[in-house]
Amino acid sequence: MEITAIHRPIPSPSHRILAPFSSLASVSSLRIPTRPSRRSLRSFRPSCGGAETLVSGDQREEKKSSSSAKKKDEGVDLKSWLDSQGLPPCKIVLNERASRDGKHRSIHYVAASEDLQPGDVAFSVPSSLVVTLERVLGDETVAELLTTNKLSELACLALYLMYEKKQGKKSFWYPFIRELDRQRGRGQLAVESPLIWTESELSYLTGSPTKAEVLAREEGIKREYNELDTVWFMAGSLFQQYPFDIPTEAFTFEIFKQAFVAVQSCVVHLQKVSLARRFALVPLGPPLLAYKSNCKAMLTASGDHVQLVVDRPYKAGESIAVWCGPQPNSRLLLNYGFVDEDNPYDRLTVEASLNVEDPQYQDKRLVAQRHGKLAVQVFQVQVGREKEAILDMLPYLRLGYVTDPSEMQSVISSQGPVCPVSPCMERAVLNQISDYFKSRLAHYPTTLSEDEILLEDENLDPKRRVATQLVRLEKKMLNSCIKAATDLISELPDDAVSPCPAPFAPVLK
Repeated sequence: MEITAIHRPIPSPSHRILAPFSSLASVSSLRIPTRPSRRSLRSFRPSCGGAETLVSGDQREEKKSSSSAKKKDEGVDLKSWLDSQGLPPCKIVLNERASRDGKHRSIHYVAASEDLQPGDVAFSVPSSLVVTLERVLGDETVAELLTTNKLSELACLALYLMYEKKQGKKSFWYPFIRELDRQRGRGQLAVESPLIWTESELSYLTGSPTKAEVLAREEGIKREYNELDTVWFMAGSLFQQYPFDIPTEAFTFEIFKQAFVAVQSCVVHLQKVSLARRFALVPLGPPLLAYKSNCKAMLTASGDHVQLVVDRPYKAGESIAVWCGPQPNSRLLLNYGFVDEDNPYDRLTVEASLNVEDPQYQDKRLVAQRHGKLAVQVFQVQVGREKEAILDMLPYLRLGYVTDPSEMQSVISSQGPVCPVSPCMERAVLNQISDYFKSRLAHYPTTLSEDEILLEDENLDPKRRVATQLVRLEKKMLNSCIKAATDLISELPDDAVSPCPAPFAPVLK
């Protein structure tokens, strides 16, 4: 079922209806060959005054410490606002949980208002209260065009909400944006994504591939930030609603990155809908809903609503969870700021490549392709299935150890196993695998036992805690891989045999 298009205006006099495109011609008319310079536009752009922007780490929100200021800031809460805008009767309430570090405001979460059974509809949010690209850009075709090799859906949604926040209380989305500011991009552990951690905090991830992923993602966000002005000119709805407010002039990169992270933590990927509606911001969705890897409940499009059907029983007052998809813990931390200890989808990545200096490289590459592998092949090591992963890697790695040209010709003409297996070759391959995982383990500054001791500290900084949880789980998988390789070595006919020499052994990263 698809979410139907929104045909009626939202019942709010302060909301600005976005102007849709009538045809693709309007896109080409806005794609001017030479953009006006920022200096020329700055000269006649209206002053933004003290307009705020959507910031996951909004320090101004944190400074409102007096009870009177807090009371004034709260106003109508998110749930009351949704009720006033036509939210159907539901079976949830918004409860409050204190922040773990005590430095930030408490966070809200969705809880059952009554006992629920599997199959019950917890809530159903009308499409008029859901933010999608079709809504932001006014036209489905334009939405698809702008997110092709230009910007991600997350960047467009972040840009829209930043502009909306500049409207303050005049924005229709003010109660929702205020809730996002309160959450600061924090999930159920009240920890922000590593994308906005300090350099010293990122050091908690030393040894983990996740640290490089964080830096690569930040570079990607920077590239998207540099494209914002182009999209602003092309998107007539944004151009007309916020004239002369050029994105990179209105918002610094740091503010955009924080807004991007806030949107990233709560965006929902809807299934069986058009591309322009697949990424949605749903009030009452994450991060108000907890994510769990072993949960099967999902926010789904049903007619002109987005609803949540629970997959398990809940007692009144219990936090409600949804499935976060088959994501490893590194992705959960990067996107949502938490790690799932019971994540059945956790995995490590191993990149193996044939040695390009090998005189028989081209022949080996063709053999690998014949067996469904590439010259540079990525292997996934699933948690609990480390031995299976190594067995999957063995045929590919054995290929790299073939040195005799006559043996290589036999491999090329063979319809069976990729290459002959001798005890010395198997020992060499397994030794390489074992040494590889040991070297990865050595890159961590702490041992597994030290991590265990660290996690026993109840006063441990939340970011340090979640980072330690991640590296601890990674080390467990690495140790399991080493054990699996050692066990396979012990099964060789003669475990005393010396490994075969391998002048052109495959490269493992």
